[in-house]
Amino acid sequence: MTERRGVIATLAPWLRLLGHRRGRLLAGAALMALALASAIGLLALSGWFITATGLAGIALAAGAAMTLDVYVPGSGIRGFAVTRTVARYVERLYNHDTVLRLLADLRGRMFAVLAGLDAQTLSRRRASDWLNRLTADIDTLDSLFLRLLAPAAVALLAILALAGLLAIWSPAAALAVAGLLGAAWGWLTLGQARLGLAASRQRVDELERLRGRLIEQLQGLAELETYGTLAGQRRRLEAIEERLYADQRRLGRFSALGTAVAGLAVGLGWLSALWLAALAWQAGTLSGPLMVMMPLAVMAMSEALAALPMAFTQFGATLAAAERLNALEDARRDDAAAERLNALEDARRDDAGVSVALLSSGALALAFEEVALRYPGALTPVFDGFSLALAPGERLAVHGVSGSGKSSLAALVTGQLAPDAGRVRLNEAPVGEIAPEALAERVACLTQHTELFDDSLAANLLLAAPEADDARLWAVLETVELADWAEALPRGLDTRVGEGGRRLSGGQARRVALARLLLRAPGLVILDEPFAGLDPALAVRIAERLDGWLAGRSVLYLVHERAEQTALPGVDRWQALSLLPEKDFAPPRGIFQDRAKH
Repeated sequence: MTERRGVIATLAPWLRLLGHRRGRLLAGAALMALALASAIGLLALSGWFITATGLAGIALAAGAAMTLDVYVPGSGIRGFAVTRTVARYVERLYNHDTVLRLLADLRGRMFAVLAGLDAQTLSRRRASDWLNRLTADIDTLDSLFLRLLAPAAVALLAILALAGLLAIWSPAAALAVAGLLGAAWGWLTLGQARLGLAASRQRVDELERLRGRLIEQLQGLAELETYGTLAGQRRRLEAIEERLYADQRRLGRFSALGTAVAGLAVGLGWLSALWLAALAWQAGTLSGPLMVMMPLAVMAMSEALAALPMAFTQFGATLAAAERLNALEDARRDDAAAERLNALEDARRDDAGVSVALLSSGALALAFEEVALRYPGALTPVFDGFSLALAPGERLAVHGVSGSGKSSLAALVTGQLAPDAGRVRLNEAPVGEIAPEALAERVACLTQHTELFDDSLAANLLLAAPEADDARLWAVLETVELADWAEALPRGLDTRVGEGGRRLSGGQARRVALARLLLRAPGLVILDEPFAGLDPALAVRIAERLDGWLAGRSVLYLVHERAEQTALPGVDRWQALSLLPEKDFAPPRGIFQDRAKH
């Protein structure tokens, strides 16, 4: 178990990210302060005005001569009331917009981190865990500014400003109020955070466990019922729910304690201010309206402290979310491909020299040299001393049963996996030293999992070549025998294919993915079960058309069984992959399934 960082070190990366929008955050905090100052001014001035008016009425009734300007304080009261309402409304609108922008920054950053992780790292957790990082953990971090930093800072500034205001008329009252409210502020922030740390941490962990279990139950409902284990799964879910309820009850009690402390501190504060102001009034050093104004100003501080108990009681959840997201950042820094990408980006920024290999035009040579690869938690390796050579322009078909490592070969070539030992070379350059952009441009891979997005047919094709015109799109569709079908559609190329290509049959989706590949101009083509799900006669016809596009390119076929020679165009050589002893590793399914399969 890794040692936890300190609180400051854990939150530092996210505080730096907040700093990118420093101007908006300061403006939002200023709006909070303006709304609070207006609330204090409204209550204090109202108390002064009511008292002054009452005393003036008593004096006039007693026959004394007295004047009171009612217009200035009346205007001030209306001004404070309007300012408080407007400032509160604008502050909520502005700060929530800021938080939404921050959430977009956080999600974009974390998605980039997840996309940069290799399949070995991704396979260590379920897809539901990764989804939890992108949603629940990021959402938890939105409290860092809106519920923790800004309200606590504004409340502390309000306490200091109020103490300074009271010191003008009664230093003793100012000192008493500052001591009481300052001590309460310390407890409501540091004390409440410490008190609720364990329970709020555990609540986040239990919520993640509940989501994972629930997704497992929904995905495997048929299997659970078949094997009679559904009742046990439900009992596990109920046990997690009970622990969640227990944590929520504990956090509720802690929050109630904090609310009571805040109320007690404000009550003692205004009572102390009233008592000391009354002594000053009795001594003739303070007027009656000021005596009333001082405790009422303190009473308004309840608005500043009311939001702190709940927010800081949940501080452990924010800290736990930051720790888990930091772990992803650490995993990315340990990932070789991400390090190369960061080095390349740094070089572009400051023109520093970085040793990054590029790939020449034309067919590429591929070589596996004594490669070893083991997935996390597996009893046996996928490869151990594996070697393979593909000459420029050669077409090699590698065949093997499921689990023999065919898709792992593709992941190694495309840089999604790094070998534990040995080297993978393209044109004599190790894959780990090739610029990611060059690797993506010069190596094209058709994986078993067809990735189509809920957009038009044209948009899915244009992912491979954004500059392609309609004529080129129709040409590649003709190659895979989908042109007639697309022309018959009411909207043609603008027809939406549905999420994951659900509006298409399996064979159609496969051919759309193949057509998208034909828009590329790579030097090495990796085709993993290229004709899976297609009618044999159709596969032969497409293979004949595909042969021309593959000419002059190196080709690596990955197939389940050694098919007839006519099924794959122009195969020069076959190589078998032997299945190593059964592994206990099962890659995750879900949003990163295509990168984690082996």
